[in-house]
Amino acid sequence: MPRTRGEDAAFRTDILAGRVQWRPIHDRYDELGELVDRFSLHEPEVISVEGYRLIWYHSTRKAEWDAAARQQRLERALGRLAELRARLASPRTRHRERAKVAEAVEAILRETETEGEIAVTIEERTEETYRQQRRGRPNAQTLYVKQERKRFELTCRVDSARLAEAARCDGIFPLITNETTMSAKELLLAYKEQPMIEKRFAQLKTDFVVAPVYLKEVSRIQALLCVYFLALLVDSLLERELRRAMERQGIENLPLYPEGRACRRPTARKVIDLFEDVQRHELSAGRSGAVVFTTKLSRLQRRILRLLKMKGAYDT
Repeated sequence: MPRTRGEDAAFRTDILAGRVQWRPIHDRYDELGELVDRFSLHEPEVISVEGYRLIWYHSTRKAEWDAAARQQRLERALGRLAELRARLASPRTRHRERAKVAEAVEAILRETETEGEIAVTIEERTEETYRQQRRGRPNAQTLYVKQERKRFELTCRVDSARLAEAARCDGIFPLITNETTMSAKELLLAYKEQPMIEKRFAQLKTDFVVAPVYLKEVSRIQALLCVYFLALLVDSLLERELRRAMERQGIENLPLYPEGRACRRPTARKVIDLFEDVQRHELSAGRSGAVVFTTKLSRLQRRILRLLKMKGAYDT
C-alpha cells in the first residue's frame, strides 16, 4: 500500500499519539539459533476503503534498516549542502540570486528525501570591493569606485523532533488482502515467501530466456506462456524432490559447483548442467540389430538419479 493512502497517514498519526499497541506473533532465527527478527501485530484489524482486510505489522529488523537508510539520507544531504555552501563562497559562483539558491537547496532536499528533516536558512550579505576609476599606476589623486555584490550563506540544522517522530514509525508495514480464512500470522508467513516466487519468475528470463516474440493471436501468446509455466513447474518439482531426498538421507550438500565445491541447495539448472554431456547413439548396419552407445554415468550422476528415484536410469 503506498504512503499516499489515507489509511497510512491515519495509522501513523495514531502511532505518534500513542494509541497503537503491538503484540509479538512470530520470531525468526538464523542457522545458529540467534534471533534475527521479531514480528509484532497491531490489533484490531481494519477495513480498507475497498472493503479488504488491512493488517499492520512491525518488524525489528526493518526498523533497523529504516533507521540506517534515514541516516544515510541525512549524511548524503548534508554533504551536498556543504558542497553548495562551498560553491556559494567561490568568487566565480553562478548563484547570484536568492531564488536560484533556494531552488538549488530544494532540489537537494527533494532528491535526498530529507524535506522537513533538515532546516536550511539562506542568509544574504553584501560584499564590497573597490577598483580604480581609471587605468594607470595609483597615486594620491587616484579615485576609486565602490562595487557591491550579493553573497549567500547557508545554515543547516537537523530537526531532531521530526527525526524522533519518524523513528517511532520505523519498522511498520501494512498488508492488504481479500483473503478471509487465513490468520494474521499465516498471512505474514505467506507474504514472506514472495521472494521465492519472484525467483521462479526470474528463471523465465535467465534459464528459459523468455523474450518478446511476434505472435499474431493472443491465444498463441497464452499457449506459449503456458508451456513455459509447465517447464517452470517441472523445475520446481525437481528441486523439491531432490532436496527432500537429501534431507531424508541426511545429506548436507552435493559437489555441484565448479571444482567440486559443495552445494547445499541444488537447483534444477545445476542438475541439468550436470547431465548435459550425457549422450545416446544407435548404430545399425543392414539387417543386424542396432548397437546402442550410451555415455557412462559418473558416480555423482548415479547418486542424483537414485535420490530422484529414477529406477533403471542409472544402470548403465
